[in-house]
Amino acid sequence: MMATTHVFAGVALAAVVAVFAPEFALVAAGAAILGGAFPDFDLYAGHRKTLHFPVYYSVCILPSATLAALNPTTVTVGVTVFFLAAALHSVMDALGGGLELKPWEGTSEEAVYSHYHGEWVRPRRWVRYDGAPEDLLLASVLAVPGLLVFDGRVRDVLLALLAVSIAYTLARKPMVWIAEFVIDRLPERVLAYVPVRFLPVEEGALEGRSES
Repeated sequence: MMATTHVFAGVALAAVVAVFAPEFALVAAGAAILGGAFPDFDLYAGHRKTLHFPVYYSVCILPSATLAALNPTTVTVGVTVFFLAAALHSVMDALGGGLELKPWEGTSEEAVYSHYHGEWVRPRRWVRYDGAPEDLLLASVLAVPGLLVFDGRVRDVLLALLAVSIAYTLARKPMVWIAEFVIDRLPERVLAYVPVRFLPVEEGALEGRSES
């Protein structure tokens, strides 16, 4: 799924916090945006493994939420919302497509890595790939709570992210065609630094490299 879809999911959780504890609305929104996007910071370094922790983020929620309930501050609430958004992101990735250059072909069985289980969780492909039409639909639906609850800069950020989602959906497949064109013309010494998942299957196999 798109990073923006995960951000909207996190902000939808923050919207609930804002309704019941409006004094923490801003920190909840900020933590949700950061937590929703954070796992994808590993995009070029072991994507969906380095910063994706579907089990461990979830485990962190209980103590942080307990602390926030006993002593609600901007820090405790923010940390809790961050873990909620990051856990939701990591779990949601299992519902999407796999890790491959052309995920719409459905050839990869690696959706998100579970460090607790020591193995990759297979993709369910309810959303076929990031940037698929159904991904944009999901992102649009998840954006609604945040757009209804928040205003000002938070609302502006959400609208901007929605515009990015639309643009990414339109450009998703052309981006791959351009990437293939460029990669085919890269010198070997540069190609060695390109993540395997961005390489055509046959080249990735020939290189014998792994991002695991």
